[in-house]
Amino acid sequence: MKIYIIWLVGVILWNFGVPNASPLEDVLVAILLSFFSLILKKYTRI
Repeated sequence: MKIYIIWLVGVILWNFGVPNASPLEDVLVAILLSFFSLILKKYTRI
């Protein structure tokens, strides 16, 4: 659950930090953050 919250915070920060991003950029960043959360899950015990 903590990793999901980290991912969600990343998505929210992206959406508010880069308000002029295209929908494609939003999807790409969400996918990248998802991969980051998978790596984080693999190497940590959060």
